[in-house]
Amino acid sequence: MSEYQYLPRLMDVQLNETLDYIGAVLIVGPKWCGKTTTAEMQAKSVLKMQDPDQTKGYLATAETKPSILLMGENPRLIDEWQIAPVLWDAVRTAVDNRRETGLFILTGSNAVDEKQIMHSGTGRITKLQMYPMSLYESKESNGSISLHKLFENPDYDIDGQKSNLTIEHLVFAACRGGWPASLNAKSDKGALFIAKTYLQSVCDEDCSKIDNVSRDPQKMRAILRSYARNISTLASNTSLLQDIQANFADVSEPTLYSYLNVLKRLYVIEDVPAWNPSIRSASAIRSGDKKEFTDPSIAVAALNLSPEKLLMDLHTFGFIFETLCIRDLKVYSNNLGGRISYYHDRYGLEADCVLHLDNDKYALIEFKLGSRAIEEGAKHLCELRDLIRKHNEEKPQQHLREPDLLIVITGGEIAYRRNDGVCIIPIGCLKD
Repeated sequence: MSEYQYLPRLMDVQLNETLDYIGAVLIVGPKWCGKTTTAEMQAKSVLKMQDPDQTKGYLATAETKPSILLMGENPRLIDEWQIAPVLWDAVRTAVDNRRETGLFILTGSNAVDEKQIMHSGTGRITKLQMYPMSLYESKESNGSISLHKLFENPDYDIDGQKSNLTIEHLVFAACRGGWPASLNAKSDKGALFIAKTYLQSVCDEDCSKIDNVSRDPQKMRAILRSYARNISTLASNTSLLQDIQANFADVSEPTLYSYLNVLKRLYVIEDVPAWNPSIRSASAIRSGDKKEFTDPSIAVAALNLSPEKLLMDLHTFGFIFETLCIRDLKVYSNNLGGRISYYHDRYGLEADCVLHLDNDKYALIEFKLGSRAIEEGAKHLCELRDLIRKHNEEKPQQHLREPDLLIVITGGEIAYRRNDGVCIIPIGCLKD
């Protein structure tokens, strides 16, 4: 594969469409996920704030007259704009004054401190979230089943569609991650090295650079390891703290929350919130966030795992597989306004994922790596659907929309729709 080959991203279409109706677009997401390259494909001029030969000059200009940095053919890309937060207000003002669309693209790998900007940019700057590459974007999922068509057409035929991915392929893809650089690596060893380098950079540099507060890289590694051990679970931060204090007794609760906040601002972690429909009493429904990374390879690197180790421990890989599936669903549903949550109650009823679209349609989803667990997953989904129906019968004044889809996403080979309506779909078949 050519070192400079650009693999099309689903974000390409969304960015193009958004530039047609808004003055500026902000693309956020973890570093190395491809934000700058994707933006460059549509930009007519580029300003890279992190250019070591130019940064000091750019910062001096930003302090004196930031509008100078906005001069150039549009759309103008301002990469890592948060290095000079004043550029946010400069862009907002330029959009106000010019009253045109498609003027600027901003990219950033960490969330800026909102105290450093004067105005929100609402109506002038729209935010788009970008993630590492999905299996479809990396050309590993064959894309034979469209998530969009599943929602739009109740009779959409999925029966017999086959995934080309073996369990070995899935394990390797999760360990490698969706980092574009890993797909251009010349060897498997090189591809796996990218995620390790990413983690090292987060711990040794980014966690302190983000706000110029010195943080201990070893403590950050310990926090990431603990997070990875609890990936795709409802483990509390108290449990994390106890785990970390086994090696770092001086890590207090405020310290832990400070480090976790940094990881959120760097888009390393992105927890899944609970869905709380009124089908049970509030006390019966679990309401804590489910712990997730933005890419499964971060957990693999934090735990110092490898494809060989995970193939011998598919129980652990099941949790990492869930993270991979959630990443892909976020990518595939991004242009549909997708929002992901989960459902779990104290009676054992659960849905690993609840995917809501901006048109109010939603799917209840379970992730099951192997075929033997499919029956259990389908049973949970049907029970949850039946509970919603029962609620609507008993409390019509509090009517809840029934799920539009029930899906079990698997690491298996063949897709089919069961007699109870549950769709069994291999992750290696899905696309947007």
